[in-house]
Amino acid sequence: MTRRVIDKHGANGINLAQGYPDFPAPREIKDAACRAIQEDINQYAITWGARNFREAIAQKTKKFLGVDVDPETEITVCCGATEGMISALMATLNPDDEVIIFSPFYENYGPDCILSGAQPKYISLNPPDWSFDRDELVSLFGPRTRGIIINTPHNPLGKVYSRDELEFIAALCQEHDVLVFTDEIYEHIVYDDSEHISMMTIEGMRDRTIVVNGLSKTYSVTGWRVGYVIAPPDITLAIRKVHDFLTVGAAAPLQEAGVVAMQMPDEYYIKMRQEYQERRDLLYQGLVDIGFVAYKPKGAYYIMAEIEKFGLGDDVEFANHLIDDYGVAVVPGSSFYHNPELGRGLVRFAFPKRIETIAKAVERLSPLGKLL
Repeated sequence: MTRRVIDKHGANGINLAQGYPDFPAPREIKDAACRAIQEDINQYAITWGARNFREAIAQKTKKFLGVDVDPETEITVCCGATEGMISALMATLNPDDEVIIFSPFYENYGPDCILSGAQPKYISLNPPDWSFDRDELVSLFGPRTRGIIINTPHNPLGKVYSRDELEFIAALCQEHDVLVFTDEIYEHIVYDDSEHISMMTIEGMRDRTIVVNGLSKTYSVTGWRVGYVIAPPDITLAIRKVHDFLTVGAAAPLQEAGVVAMQMPDEYYIKMRQEYQERRDLLYQGLVDIGFVAYKPKGAYYIMAEIEKFGLGDDVEFANHLIDDYGVAVVPGSSFYHNPELGRGLVRFAFPKRIETIAKAVERLSPLGKLL
């Protein structure tokens, strides 16, 4: 969709498809990257991450999650959170293992399991609150269940898992000796009264939780591809081996900038959250006013919306129509489901964009309301 809107409209296209900002990253972080390059930090870092960056990650983890992490034995720096996830899965899964995935999901989780030789098992998150059937989840745990993947805050739904939900999942994982792979890349982007809770902090889960995170979303540097994984020492050792053979290591000067990112003051996160909530509210209200059935997210920076009543075909046809006739790109909902038919009536809007960009997109899409 990004390529299509650029090919069709060039700079005049509005990309609400891919989740990357159209505004600058923080100056302090960019300056740190430039400074590192000029100071010739341009050769390989330690494959599992520069020591000072791992120490900074550990300090930030302690500050925000209250968990002590050993930077020498429990942190692996990767080429983005996406590589972190597949490194963790390949390090811990064996052929014919089963991994439970909540659906819809970030597109890589299913293929990551398959590439690791495991079989994904899916459970639906159901509107309007994107809850899951607890009895169904219980039924999915069996002798071959090795892991469960959680993404909170969630892409594409904006769901933020509650403590009660996490404790329910945790109890099942402890009962069946199952690992939790938790993608927390949107940890600081939560709204209203929502609170991000890491599975690592749930009682009994410290030694069976693998946390995947990175710089991309919180610091608006999606193109840097710097992520990290926090895991118990024995699992970290395996992750580091896989990571080394996959990518060797993340960019050394960008890890130096990551040290600065990890040390950003509290005011940065407060301001970022406020600005994202303003963007969310503007886009959500605009979509509702047009006539969309939109689901207000509690976290991350996406809005899922129903499209069937516009009569413009399924999700792919609708998304192509928006590009062709309105110059606005969105993502077809079917791309987030293991069974594409489940997402045919949905599209995802991304709002890590300038206020002017969002307002312009809403203005362009407003004629859709006449179809209702």
